[in-house]
Amino acid sequence: MLDQIEKILISCLKELNEELENENLNNITKETKIFGNKGALDSLALVSFITDVEDRISKELGHDIVLADEKAMSQRASPFRNIETLSVYIQKLLEE
Repeated sequence: MLDQIEKILISCLKELNEELENENLNNITKETKIFGNKGALDSLALVSFITDVEDRISKELGHDIVLADEKAMSQRASPFRNIETLSVYIQKLLEE
């Protein structure tokens, strides 16, 4: 499941980068920084990315999730740091 989530995240970032043309997103890996310190996305791009991911998770995995909620935003270590941390966070949401 984790691999499937990572593929969805990478695909969504690649699609978003077609608009952004951010060189930090040219070679996306599990370690690619999404948001925060040296992250590739600003807050507006993050909102777009989150919306895309929620939609794709719903369509491909059949689960509706909310990524931008109080639980995610209040964590000491943000799940939006990189692809790997967000994948793990999404997997936990799907298991609830």
